[in-house]
Amino acid sequence: MNWRKGVRIFVIVMLLAGLGTECFAVQIGVIMCSDSPYYRAVHKTFASEISANGLKADIIVQTPAPETMAWANAARKFAAIGTKIIVAYGFPATQAALEEASGIPVVFAGVYDHDGLSMKGRKVTGINARISIAGLLKNLKTINNFTRLGVIYNSAEKETVHEANEIERLSGQFSFKTVKFNIRNPESIGHIKDVDAIFVTTSCLAMMYVDEIVSVARKLNVPTAAMMGGGEEKGIILTLTADSAEQGREAADMVSRLLKGENPSAIPVAGPKKIQMTVNLKTANSLGLKMPFDILSSATRVIK
Repeated sequence: MNWRKGVRIFVIVMLLAGLGTECFAVQIGVIMCSDSPYYRAVHKTFASEISANGLKADIIVQTPAPETMAWANAARKFAAIGTKIIVAYGFPATQAALEEASGIPVVFAGVYDHDGLSMKGRKVTGINARISIAGLLKNLKTINNFTRLGVIYNSAEKETVHEANEIERLSGQFSFKTVKFNIRNPESIGHIKDVDAIFVTTSCLAMMYVDEIVSVARKLNVPTAAMMGGGEEKGIILTLTADSAEQGREAADMVSRLLKGENPSAIPVAGPKKIQMTVNLKTANSLGLKMPFDILSSATRVIK
């Protein structure tokens, strides 16, 4: 080989190596724990912010079925193709990414209780979506002074088990009895009965069947509340959730910082600054429920 040609090849290789992400798109894997309107809203802001930050990123999105094996398989796929960073929406997706793709940095969003993720020593950071369960219960109580609260969760989703237990711990404070319903399939929804209000945890599976849950609530003529967006338009009367745009924006900022060389463990987990409360007044009226003025005046959105 001519030595001048060899030098030119060497220089080109070195220049390309120095360009890094400025020349080549970085592969970012996104796992949603379900194809929920809430997670889609989070991702819409995330993708927009990544583009606005000038990052050349190839964003690959997976929306597996809301079940343990599907979440694990999604994470394994990203590990197999050498994804640079995994962004996970929801606790189950985050947990799967940490367990099945342990060498890849993970940024999470839409996680209610990140303390349950065993984050110590892991390449992980993110923004949690914690809301006040006590506050949501208090507002639901003012709509209907229930004494038996049906709590919808999924035992395969660890976070929702903790949420259901937290609700049960608060039952004495708000004077009600908790009736837990473990939703594992559509048939499980038929077991919801003998309650005078329904509370939906952050369960991805439950939100997939939100139409069926609302249908049962209508038949029982009882109000519903949810900790995650996506069911407002379907008929959930009271929804308290972390702002989806803030979740996506913070996740994008953290990804940007990781790509600039920061260590994920050095980026503290953020908490939500914006909490959205949506009231479906249309459904409440159809059930003959009187919506207190205090709730209407403090709602960020009212569906009429």
